[in-house]
Amino acid sequence: MKKAEDFSEWYNEIVEKANLTDKRYPIKGMNVWTPYGWKIMQAIDSHIRQEFDSTDHQEVCFPLLIPEDQFAKEKEHIKGFDSEVFWVTHAGLNPLDVKLLLRPTSETAMYPMFSIWVRSHADLPLKTYQIVNTFRYETKQTRAFIRVREIHFFESHTCHADLEDAERQVKEDYEIMARLSKKLCIPYKLLKRTDWDKFPGAFYTVGIDTLLPSGKSLQLGSIHQYKDNFSKPYDIKYEDQDGQHKHVHQTTYGMSERLVGAVVALHGDDKGLVLPPDIATMQVVIIPVLAKGAVEEVTEEARALHAELKDAGVRAHIDERDLRPGAKYYDWELKGVPLRLELGLRDMEKQQVTFVRRDSGDKSLHPRARLVEEVKKALSDIAEDMFDLARKDMEANTVTAETLDTLPSKLIRTGWCGGEDCGHAIETRSNKHILGTPIDGERFEGVCVICGKPTDKPVYLADAM
Repeated sequence: MKKAEDFSEWYNEIVEKANLTDKRYPIKGMNVWTPYGWKIMQAIDSHIRQEFDSTDHQEVCFPLLIPEDQFAKEKEHIKGFDSEVFWVTHAGLNPLDVKLLLRPTSETAMYPMFSIWVRSHADLPLKTYQIVNTFRYETKQTRAFIRVREIHFFESHTCHADLEDAERQVKEDYEIMARLSKKLCIPYKLLKRTDWDKFPGAFYTVGIDTLLPSGKSLQLGSIHQYKDNFSKPYDIKYEDQDGQHKHVHQTTYGMSERLVGAVVALHGDDKGLVLPPDIATMQVVIIPVLAKGAVEEVTEEARALHAELKDAGVRAHIDERDLRPGAKYYDWELKGVPLRLELGLRDMEKQQVTFVRRDSGDKSLHPRARLVEEVKKALSDIAEDMFDLARKDMEANTVTAETLDTLPSKLIRTGWCGGEDCGHAIETRSNKHILGTPIDGERFEGVCVICGKPTDKPVYLADAM
């Protein structure tokens, strides 16, 4: 299946052929992580941990089960999730006095504990995160990594003395996302959701959105400013320096395995995966090209290359399987390894190594004596080029529309006055979903596409995944 011909089928085929997950588990939407896919997810998790550890967040791990009475404390929150909840009603044959649910997200699990942990201004800011599984009964067609019922989920939860400090946290989250996006080579937009589309219970929500080759948007994650909307029902208070008791202000930041789905979708091609070097399980694969009479010599040198790269911190693998080189090339191209090194007798005689980039297919010769330096430069170049190409593709598929007639399957930018009635009319007439307004002060001079009032507020629309 060609990516350009049928993206949906291509995506399913690539995920299966590359052996990233196994969807044959007997519960729809609850897929099995295979070793290769799980290692990629773990690599992403590692970068997330590094970012949040370095910004003074503390990792925690909360229980999976949430009592119904805690979940019901925040009425707006439960209204947003009650159709997606998995309930536990029995322990063995005995009905439970209080029903339990599998966490769809963790506010109602964590915040009763936060009310115990936070007592004084000295306890603030409280900055926590966890990487856990969450459960939501996805009713739409499931798709590996993108629409699942058991979600590999990252979530940070913070408490602050006031809104000003909570806003500083939101800005820090923006910076974290910018750094992570470079690791994943994924461009995105930060778009403030409409009031009718924000996270249940949030003061405001900022979505992290990218554009798939199908022309549909994919939400990679979201950042929420809660203000004191959760601290009041859960009674999370602190005593300030004047002895007054005040409710904390809170933020959250959530991302999921959709990051893997986005990597597959944006970078993959008709040969298979194309993995960014920072998250690739193997950054380099070495293929000995064996010739009669020189098998041992070439193999020994290939092993030396392997050892040298590993000692330098490069995730390298040597393929010594009894297969023709072409079969090996096909296999590693399918798995998306960023850089392939080919080494034959002629290369050894010339004191060189052949480099083949997975992203572009470019082949080049490099001196053996500069192996580590040249490999690291190649990996850096690959990452930079992958991000730049994805960014340019997203920009090329973003169009500004002055009317809502016959809109293409792209990211649409148009004018909006900010009024709710006009917002709903935009969605109805365009048959697309409003993603939101940019948070970066993007310049726009025009009129609301519905009412015609002058506005400097652009709004982005797309077909949602």
